[in-house]
Amino acid sequence: MDILGVMLMTGPAQGSDSMGSSLHMLIPFVLIFVIFYVLIIRPQNKEKRKHQELLDGLKAGDRVVTAGGILGTVHSVTDEAVQLKVGEKVKITVLRSSIRGLQGSDMVQLEE
Repeated sequence: MDILGVMLMTGPAQGSDSMGSSLHMLIPFVLIFVIFYVLIIRPQNKEKRKHQELLDGLKAGDRVVTAGGILGTVHSVTDEAVQLKVGEKVKITVLRSSIRGLQGSDMVQLEE
């Protein structure tokens, strides 16, 4: 067989279509990142922003629940801490970041 016959049987040279091939290999990674962003990163950022707004808006009288499950009423708020009234004459100080949410109608209410 001559060289021309061998070249025709093997197809084009390896480097001639490498750019198109690289692009086709990159598309699945881009799609995976977009799906990952939409399903995980974006909702997590929304939740984080919502929690920060809750912490920024805390004021005396708000009924809250902490990360440890303690239910209480906000007595006072500082930059880093919140003083909660958890009983008749019982007040505790917790980190502001440990407040998980406001008590709603679906949460257990404190009896006074």
